[in-house]
Amino acid sequence: MSIKMAKKVLQIESAAIAGLVKRIDVNFASAVNAIYKIKGRVIVTGMGKPGFIAQKISATLSSTGTPSLYLHPAEALHGDLGRVTKDDLILALSNSGETEEIIKFLPIVKKIGAKLIAMTGNTKSALARFADHVIDASVKREACPLGLAPTTSTTAMLAMGDALAVALLDKKGFKEKDFAFYHPGGILGKRLILKVGDIMRKGRDNPIVPDSANVKRVLLSITKARAGSASVIDRKGKLVGIFTDGDLRRHLETEPDLINKKVKDVMTKNPSTIKAERLAAEAFDILRSKRIDEIPVVDDKGRPVGLVDVQDLLKAGLV
Repeated sequence: MSIKMAKKVLQIESAAIAGLVKRIDVNFASAVNAIYKIKGRVIVTGMGKPGFIAQKISATLSSTGTPSLYLHPAEALHGDLGRVTKDDLILALSNSGETEEIIKFLPIVKKIGAKLIAMTGNTKSALARFADHVIDASVKREACPLGLAPTTSTTAMLAMGDALAVALLDKKGFKEKDFAFYHPGGILGKRLILKVGDIMRKGRDNPIVPDSANVKRVLLSITKARAGSASVIDRKGKLVGIFTDGDLRRHLETEPDLINKKVKDVMTKNPSTIKAERLAAEAFDILRSKRIDEIPVVDDKGRPVGLVDVQDLLKAGLV
């Protein structure tokens, strides 16, 4: 019985979201334009379960380039209306459109001069009458078998809020670099803004050896730098190869005098490389696709200037 009921809930809610498509009309477009034109912030409010949805909508707006904050209706009646200015816009969520705590502060909002958008399931409600713009988020019924617990109605508000935020994102021309700007601490932001040059090993931590050096000297350089490989250069300083732990293991059985061999005879020639200005996420993609652990960083003339190890990507939080 519980499985049948769970499936029924999802069917009811998915049908309700599908039904919202026809509500994306001139009223919705006017609401988007109103938000687009404001000089201040979008202040989202809602009581009870819609209040939690309001907080999520506010967070989504903020992260996609539309400054926003959440205002609790009850707290608004006890001083928090001081946060609202004439340059702001109130987005009020109420399925009934008659939520007492919201209706009480609307006259003050009008006196302040802030615009009001109602997202409601009742377009003939007091909230809708007060509003400058109305977004119809009505549903046929709640998924709760008692018809009491906010379920389908809050799902509809959440979906409509996402539609509003993404429509604004598109209208503003919000790009990946903008998204990264507002998400510097998360993995999404890191993948979009962290450059190879920010995490690469350089100086003493980036062993570079001439191709005429023997393997013993190369191994000492790698050990001293506590690295997993060394970049090999020719007389002009250009990268011609890399010597890694893998190269050492591959040649140990076949080269009894390996440590005295010239590194140019046992190195990996023409290795994959990357530039310092490329995204660190690109370095990770190369390491993963090539199944290697290190990648030399080169300048425009093909000279090694750094080294990225998979451990560096781990430390940066990209893996």
